Amino acid sequence: MSVTGIVVTHGPNPDLGRCLAALAPQVDELVMIANLPLELELPPRARLLENERPLGFGANVNRGVAATESEFVVIANPDTEPEPDVVSILADFASGGPRRGIVGPQLRYPDGRWQPSRRRFPTVAGTLVRRTPLRYVARPFERQRRHYLVDELLEELNGFDEGFRLYGEDIELCYRAAKAGWERWYVPDAVVTHRYAAVIDRRLLTRRTLWHWRGIARFVRKHPERLLAL
Repeated sequence: MSVTGIVVTHGPNPDLGRCLAALAPQVDELVMIANLPLELELPPRARLLENERPLGFGANVNRGVAATESEFVVIANPDTEPEPDVVSILADFASGGPRRGIVGPQLRYPDGRWQPSRRRFPTVAGTLVRRTPLRYVARPFERQRRHYLVDELLEELNGFDEGFRLYGEDIELCYRAAKAGWERWYVPDAVVTHRYAAVIDRRLLTRRTLWHWRGIARFVRKHPERLLAL
């Protein structure tokens, strides 16, 4: 059972070195995709793929997957730091069933608090609360409990939709996986620290906010039935 780690970076990141150092010993190969030229000492068995022009997150992940022949891929943000046994726990669990296509770890903030990462598919009401000033009143992380608590796959689904610039591509992939009969699992024994910047949660009008709304619009165009999920 071989595993490749894929890390995408859109520029210098103070947490990147910590992420690579924690992930490299756990995988057979590490592929890092850089949107911008990057000077960094890579761990052993690591390769750097630099883009000629910036690509979206999904397109970068697809490029990393195409560059490896491993049975499993671990997709990690540069601001994450996996515990030493995370990859083996996830890989062993994924190997336990032929349709276990997507397996996610438990995320925690650097201070040890639990970080919401498992959730139901988006609804109209939930999206409006999270991405408008309503969130300051409704406090979605506290009130939307039902939303937050709940290589074969990628080939069948043709990977991530590269039309997503950033945000939403993971949800859309999981949604297509669900429609195709693939299982999506949350494995709390695998713990990853995530230094979540939460830019779009703190400020309403940023470039990333526009990317998020573009992602929402693309998701709805592809899956209009979700408009009925209030």
